[in-house]
Amino acid sequence: MSTSIALLADGVYGPCSRRQVLSRFCVVGGISESTSSDKGRIRRLRTRAVVSSEPIGVTSESVIKKEEILVPKIVERGSSDGKYSIVETSAGSRETTLLIDDTCYKTDSVKDYLDFSKDLVRPDGGPIRWFCPVECGDHVKDAPLLLFLPGTDGTGLGLITHHRALGRMFEVRCMHIPIFDRTPFEGLVKFVEEMVQSEYKLCPNKPIYLVGDSFGGCLALAVAARNPTIDLVLILSNPATSFPKSPLWPFLPLLESIPDQLHIAVPYLLSMVMGDPVKMALVDVEEQLPFLDSINQLSENLVSLLPRLSVLADIIPKETLLWKLKLLKSASSYTNSRLHAVKADVLVLASGKDNLLPSRDEAERLWHILPDCKVRYFKDNGHTLLMEDGIHLATIIKSTSMYRRSRRFDYVMDYLPPTLSEFRKVYDGDYGWFQQAISPVMLSTLKDGSIVRSLAGIPEEGPVLLVGYHMLMGLEMYSLVGEFLRQKNVLVRGLAHPTLFSRKMENARTEPSSVENIKLFGAVPVTPTNFFRLLSTKSFVLLYPGGAREALHRKGEAYKLFWPEQSEFVRMAARFRATIVPFAAVGEDDVAELVIDYNDQMSFPVTKQWIEEFNENAIKIRAGASGEVENEALHLPGLLPKVPGRFYYFFGKPIETSTGLTDKEEAHSLYLHIKSDVERMFEYLIKKRDEDPYRSIVQRSIFQATWGSDREIPTFEL
Repeated sequence: MSTSIALLADGVYGPCSRRQVLSRFCVVGGISESTSSDKGRIRRLRTRAVVSSEPIGVTSESVIKKEEILVPKIVERGSSDGKYSIVETSAGSRETTLLIDDTCYKTDSVKDYLDFSKDLVRPDGGPIRWFCPVECGDHVKDAPLLLFLPGTDGTGLGLITHHRALGRMFEVRCMHIPIFDRTPFEGLVKFVEEMVQSEYKLCPNKPIYLVGDSFGGCLALAVAARNPTIDLVLILSNPATSFPKSPLWPFLPLLESIPDQLHIAVPYLLSMVMGDPVKMALVDVEEQLPFLDSINQLSENLVSLLPRLSVLADIIPKETLLWKLKLLKSASSYTNSRLHAVKADVLVLASGKDNLLPSRDEAERLWHILPDCKVRYFKDNGHTLLMEDGIHLATIIKSTSMYRRSRRFDYVMDYLPPTLSEFRKVYDGDYGWFQQAISPVMLSTLKDGSIVRSLAGIPEEGPVLLVGYHMLMGLEMYSLVGEFLRQKNVLVRGLAHPTLFSRKMENARTEPSSVENIKLFGAVPVTPTNFFRLLSTKSFVLLYPGGAREALHRKGEAYKLFWPEQSEFVRMAARFRATIVPFAAVGEDDVAELVIDYNDQMSFPVTKQWIEEFNENAIKIRAGASGEVENEALHLPGLLPKVPGRFYYFFGKPIETSTGLTDKEEAHSLYLHIKSDVERMFEYLIKKRDEDPYRSIVQRSIFQATWGSDREIPTFEL
């Protein structure tokens, strides 16, 4: 199979396209000879080479040697607010970097989509082709291939707001269908299938991602049904498999009788129901702007969109629209008859306000039919989900554990750390109010035994094992992970209950939740294999020996340890010479009161039945263990919120282990020492917090109003 490094020649999409289209896209297949004959106007693209699996009809001047490719240098710098230590990866770097600064990227929007579509849809006489967006840049090591299959517009620009984020995780190629192309659905399926099969032959141990938007969702499912032995991962955004149930279906015959001079109004009408214009205009509104400035920028974006909507009439002229509607009908029929053959992993993104398709109900249908299907439901979004504000496809793929680089998903090796924008969204946005309410105090112990108010006592390098108390509902985890990122630029990988990663947590209308944030920030199922691999990669690992029994304790059991009798983790930590840091955390009784516990719920027949059914096939982490720790029945306790107090964390003196710690009695002795350390730290925190003049949120609010919100709030004397 031949390999070519292909470039797009000037004039492929007409003489007016060279400033915009040429500078952004690299064509990797399907250019006809007639479109590349102008040798004098070939430009070199300053980006990474794009490899095609098939020969391309371009002139020899368009081939770049590997040594000619320009690679930016690695740049180290602090973030704009001075809070984070960031290392930016270059376009040629293959490293996975913690909190990579993706906030400085320009975000493309619907305006960009319409502007570039205007040039991209110019008649060129060429066939269907693949192109690679230049702004995708370079990707991490062993990145899988992602093929974007467009909706009815066929431009291939439907991922324009996600190119930079996805480009770091995948090798991205987008499918472009010219506006006057009349290839039937089966021909389109074969076109995609050829690329999939050729890439599979080159890399049989890597998955291939098919991201299908609306009509592209039918294409992705059809290809998967025809190739059940190829490792495919499907991401479907409002798939058009439900097209016969579209509310517009009865009105489709009327489109044929619309005069040509009135067709220009059709795209305007369709744009009114395709998506939320406000959410589309919000995509490139800067998050840090003051409220009034944000409103002004939003208004300007909305106004600038109106004159651009006329481009939709060029993207889908009348003859093309009628053809696409017939294509949609055959696509949905073809795909629905073959859904039983789909064996791929599937993630369906469904909108609750899709006015073109019944996407919510269709997602539920697919969830029941497809064997390995997840659904994420966005109740406030429209049909053009991938172009609306608040939808970050790369984050969705990572947080749903859908990103992998080999046949089997590996929680350690396939993990990509959160970016700076993901950190800010979660810890300054989603959990910002919680962080403000509890105002956590972090104490740690230096090697000489002195206590400091910071995380200075935590080792700088791993492997490090943090062992401590699990608050009610795990309330302490969010601030703990966030503070380690803020103060130490260290990601703590939590060992979580396997049920959080099972299908029990999934349904046909699962919305993005805090559970996904836990996965996004590195949590893995608590298994010996994952524990071993995290320590072997010198990670910072968070372990709760008390597990679910401790996090779901009963009334009167706050700050009581439910640790197993056996020393489960000490010898494993010693094997890798990991540093063990015991810790305690108090404050749950200052934010909530437990009013309905497990015992209360088991006394009512309805709740008792629900708990028993939910736990019937749940994974038992400590099956066969003795004592209360074995009773880890999962349930939702009833909590009554209180006027928030404050959270206090105390990390003890680091304990260095050695590979010579193999004796069971010696390991058990160290285990009991760690447990007693945690209990001692509980006593210290419970006593000292009564001395904190700013334990109440009222006093903290007065302090911030007086001295400013950026000033650190004092606490008790150490």
